[in-house]
Amino acid sequence: MRAIVVERFGGPDVLVLRETADPVPGTGEVVVDVEYAGVLSLDAALRRGEGPPRCAPVPPYVPGGAVAGVVTGLGAGADPGLHGARVLLRAPGGGHAERVAAPVPSLVPIPDGLGSGPAAALLDDGGTALGLLERTPVHPGEHVLVLPAAGGLGSLLVQLVTAAGGRVIGAARGESRQQRVRALGAEYVVDHSRPGWVAELHDLLPRGPAVVFDGVGGPAGRSTAWLVAEGGRYSSYGTAAGPPPELGPCEERARRLTVSSIDQLAGFGPDAPRRVREVLALAAAGELRPLVGAQYPLAEAARAHDDLEGRRATGTILLRP
Repeated sequence: MRAIVVERFGGPDVLVLRETADPVPGTGEVVVDVEYAGVLSLDAALRRGEGPPRCAPVPPYVPGGAVAGVVTGLGAGADPGLHGARVLLRAPGGGHAERVAAPVPSLVPIPDGLGSGPAAALLDDGGTALGLLERTPVHPGEHVLVLPAAGGLGSLLVQLVTAAGGRVIGAARGESRQQRVRALGAEYVVDHSRPGWVAELHDLLPRGPAVVFDGVGGPAGRSTAWLVAEGGRYSSYGTAAGPPPELGPCEERARRLTVSSIDQLAGFGPDAPRRVREVLALAAAGELRPLVGAQYPLAEAARAHDDLEGRRATGTILLRP
């Protein structure tokens, strides 16, 4: 079968298409023919050798993990009824491949009425978005800033916050992304790539938003942390533009802030299967729409990574073997 292999750390050019051995399911495992594989910022960071030490791979390795596909092979002890099932999973040996092997307990059924592509877009971003909202609840009528609002995770946050009764201010680069964010339910949209966007937000909400979900970090993240209303909540979940802002205990106490640092993500794992099932059910019912920005053939994984890092794609990026 074909798979993408990272033979050394580096830029997108280190993603090379190779012929590899077909996976063989062990006891209690299945083989899944991959229909869609997700491409995340974490995948790019790991490829550069800059990912979290707890999940750092050793080259050569197959990147990626989020997979949607069809069960086509069964190991010893696997339920024969699984053959032909559409499932989601995190492939333990990497998901940028035509086929993967995985333990049966890791499989999440894809509900009827939901396509495999949208399901793949929900596996990571959907569960994380729901986890962020559970950790930092939003109350009806509160103003909530989502930065960025046009990415795979941010676009889901916009919808979930709106469904909870929050009034979303979305931050998105460029008019086309802003239009998509408005269509998802945002009441107001700002372009955080433009000078003066912080002042624009301050004019709109002199007391600041009650809640900020910051998936950017860096200077923009620091600006949004300063904008949070007194007694408000700040939730950090990404570092696309740099490290998350450091809010000291004195500042938190003085402004009566509740801060959820980026470290919160490490605690999302144990409850992830329940959250994924919830967002899949919402999507199947038409109550949540994942924003799939671009799809690339498996052989063009390098271009997918390059567009991800260059912020040229909107929403979740998928590979299709």
